[in-house]
Amino acid sequence: MGTLTDFGQIALKWDPKNLEIRTMSVEKTLEPLVLQVTTLVNTKGPSKKKKGKSKRASALVAAVEKATENFIQKGEQIAYENPDITQEMLTAVDEVKKTGDAMSIAAREFSEDPCSSMKRGNMVRAARNLLSAVTRLLILADMVDVHLLLKSLHIVEDDLNKLKNASSQDELMDNMRQFGRNAGELIKQAAKRQQELKDPQLRDDLAAARAMLKKHSTMLLTASKVYVRHPELDLAKVNRDFILKQVCDAVNTISDVAQGKSSQPTDIYSGAGELAAALDDFDEGIVMDPMTYSEQRSRQLLEERLESIISAAALMADADCTRDERRERIVAECNAVRQALQDLLSEYMSNMSQKDNSPGLARAIDQMCRKTRDLRRQLRKAVVDHVSDSFLETTTPLIDLIEAAKTGNEKKVREKAEIFTKHAEKLVEVANLVCSMSSNEDGVKMVRYAAAQIESLCPQVINAASILTVRPNSKVAQENMTTYRQAWEVQVRILTEAVDDITTIDDFLAVSENHILEDVNKCVMALQVGDARDLRSTAGAIQGRSSRVCNVVEAEMDNYEPCIYTKRVLEAVKVLREQVMMKFDQRVETAVGALLNNSNKDVDENDFIDASRLVYDGVREIRRAVLMNRQVLILVIKQLMNIRILAVYVQLGKQCEK
Repeated sequence: MGTLTDFGQIALKWDPKNLEIRTMSVEKTLEPLVLQVTTLVNTKGPSKKKKGKSKRASALVAAVEKATENFIQKGEQIAYENPDITQEMLTAVDEVKKTGDAMSIAAREFSEDPCSSMKRGNMVRAARNLLSAVTRLLILADMVDVHLLLKSLHIVEDDLNKLKNASSQDELMDNMRQFGRNAGELIKQAAKRQQELKDPQLRDDLAAARAMLKKHSTMLLTASKVYVRHPELDLAKVNRDFILKQVCDAVNTISDVAQGKSSQPTDIYSGAGELAAALDDFDEGIVMDPMTYSEQRSRQLLEERLESIISAAALMADADCTRDERRERIVAECNAVRQALQDLLSEYMSNMSQKDNSPGLARAIDQMCRKTRDLRRQLRKAVVDHVSDSFLETTTPLIDLIEAAKTGNEKKVREKAEIFTKHAEKLVEVANLVCSMSSNEDGVKMVRYAAAQIESLCPQVINAASILTVRPNSKVAQENMTTYRQAWEVQVRILTEAVDDITTIDDFLAVSENHILEDVNKCVMALQVGDARDLRSTAGAIQGRSSRVCNVVEAEMDNYEPCIYTKRVLEAVKVLREQVMMKFDQRVETAVGALLNNSNKDVDENDFIDASRLVYDGVREIRRAVLMNRQVLILVIKQLMNIRILAVYVQLGKQCEK
């Protein structure tokens, strides 16, 4: 193994015997030559032309010679344009020349006598040598791009060291401008490399690293400014070091990927949800040949699998956000699944000695599948209960934390930081619950990654707030807090969208409709008992849920081509957002104001109830509009089936007439 080149600390190594093709461009460039050589090798003779000569083979030989000459010219050009690798490239070019000449001689001899097995064998060996030489040349040429990427990466690493050691604001800003330019160039080169890579894992790693580098550049600036301005604050250094480590990790990932190494374990975020997979495995396991059924082994295996599933379902049922009614349904479905399994096992016992399966066995399997399907449905709805509640007010805990930090009240900041931490933990917990019931592996991977980012960012947001608490008048501390707030809001939005992607819209709308009905009833009750605070809080929940419904449905409609269906759905969304909610907001403000002023007589209770009911009706109308497409599809299928049946009858009638 020889060293290709060395730039400072960058050493790019390659193995001349390693012919692993990592990029699509190399593969695509090789394809025509491989096709020509393969066709030539597979040429059959003798042909019907004079003396058995193959005109087609002669043409293919000429094509291979032309392609080889092109590779030689391109290789020489790259060699002279890159002095650091001239010797290695020219050596590879010479190898292509030598093997190309040998291939040309062997191929022409074969084209003159295509029936000779010896000449065919000589050509096959020459073809293999040529393809190996060309592949090495292309891989070496591809490594020039890798070399340039690593050179750019080394420059960025130097910039990061300068940023880390900056001791004044002027020095920091100069270094930051230089870093920004060089990081931008590195991101461009990494994007180009990402498009070329064949390995999907490496492409994902590079995409994540590019996003991390781009996203954290602004945060690195503000955190560094705070540290340089307030070096006496330990939290300022912690804040800066966290972002610096994130950026360095991104740079290291780019370096690893450029050299063909994955920086992440392949299974860290991948894989379908555990509970969903367990249910799928259980459904597969219940179907077996009665002759292979073992009362001891099969019963124990299925019962253990089911109890594992029920334990996970029980944890979900006992979670804070699970409604009492939902908890009871989950428990009931778990008991029903247990009973269905016992009935099925009894049927297997009865059929062990029978040659033909009894009708009761088929019914028991069908009943078992129905019960696991019912349990799935309740678990999915329980998950959506959590999503609907936890992703309702995602900005309030952060805003409260920042407002407390601005006052400089450390005790209040600690209280708000604890609330914010619990909020972040809840988002991560619910995200993991959603993943557990999803079979969408790509979607689950995205949710897990986004949740991990939330988890790591949360303490740094609190650090930024703590710095602002100690230095509430510091401009750089204020800028830093604003940057962290924006980063948090973006990350929460990414997590929300990822969660929505693996949550079925049918379940989401059904649960949201029920939750809004609950909140509407609470609103009316709060008005009747004169509780202004509860009225405002519950009305805020209704507003948040309605806004979420509108956003989720609009995102769903983006997946469809514009048509009468999407038009109707979006019209229903528009009515709820621009008409119904505006009227509801007005009635809430009037009612809250009247309650606070102890002037209950100014509130028209019936008018408020009507405005509240309109919100529920608006959400229900959106759900109906979304489901209408499926109903129409079912009708169309039925009509097509009827037409087909009618056509069969007509055909039978014609045959009878004959």
